Amino acid sequence: MAVAKQFLKSKPVAKVTFELPAEAVNGAKTVAVAGEFNNWDVAAQALKKQKDGSYKTTVELPVGGEYQYRYILDGTKWENDWAADKYVASGISGEENSVVVL
Repeated sequence: MAVAKQFLKSKPVAKVTFELPAEAVNGAKTVAVAGEFNNWDVAAQALKKQKDGSYKTTVELPVGGEYQYRYILDGTKWENDWAADKYVASGISGEENSVVVL
């Protein structure tokens, strides 16, 4: 898993690329990322399958914030990012959310 950040000079946003390797997807047919930046909508940000079996998407997020997120596999299984900047309690049954810091 990886989160890549590209900070833009022309405006106060960063292009954040969320990527799940094939082994993390574990045969899932659909992968999405839900978080504070899309109101936790499991259908708002689908990741595209790559030739190597990984999944990837890029979103623009305002710089200067921290954004909680999780991956959703096949619309039902929630997964954290192994390489998140940090983790915070989600408030749901002891689960944690991944956090990207910009």
